Amino acid sequence: MKKAIISAKDLCKSFAHNGGQVHIIQNVDLDIYEGDFTVIMGSSGSGKSTLLYALSGMDQATSGRVEMAGTNITEMGEKELAKLRHTRFGFVFQQINLVSNLTLFENVAVPGYLNKNRASSEINEMAEKLLEKMGISDIKTQLPSQCSGGEQQRCAIARALINSPDIVFADEPTGALNRRNTTEVLDLFTLCNKEGQSILMVTHDLRAALRATRLLYLEDGKIIGELSLPPYSPENEKSRETQVNSWLTSMHW
Repeated sequence: MKKAIISAKDLCKSFAHNGGQVHIIQNVDLDIYEGDFTVIMGSSGSGKSTLLYALSGMDQATSGRVEMAGTNITEMGEKELAKLRHTRFGFVFQQINLVSNLTLFENVAVPGYLNKNRASSEINEMAEKLLEKMGISDIKTQLPSQCSGGEQQRCAIARALINSPDIVFADEPTGALNRRNTTEVLDLFTLCNKEGQSILMVTHDLRAALRATRLLYLEDGKIIGELSLPPYSPENEKSRETQVNSWLTSMHW
């Protein structure tokens, strides 16, 4: 039986607007399981990113609860949430947000240094291994401005992994990349998942959706469909694309 990393119960998010309430997330019940590559899809404005931020503690839900390992994170204070996000969660965004005056190596290693439970030598070794895994160890001394968008995003993935997170949250991580760089970044996410990393990704990109082992469809803030898939491989991509396209059509995507 799969183990849930993140569990949401009756999760809601709304905003006041013109004297009324705009409901972005509506009564979502959801488990995110260990080892899955979960992808949330939906039309623009369906609430995908809002749901991801609520599940990760990046944003406060209006009501409902989010649990991690039995702990209700919706009741945590900001300091507790910051520690949780730093030590047990990893984040990759469409806007890469590397620190401009730090090298790629430093961008990866610095979040590790903030984890007081690990020696600097261990963090440096981990950073070196991650940069090698991402295929950018040869440019580790360069600044982000000296690198391509794809190289920067690979660095951002390494940064997200430096503290060995329980789960990586990814919000449209290929949205600003060209086709070649998108494929390279998705290959890295797929590799990490095959090695056991749990991933929750929000995307509108079919190419990214094909990498999922579990697809969820969000419409008007509600999960209306789910599709389970075997692990991705280049050999099953064509049949997978046919299956996913058929499912998305049934969701009126």
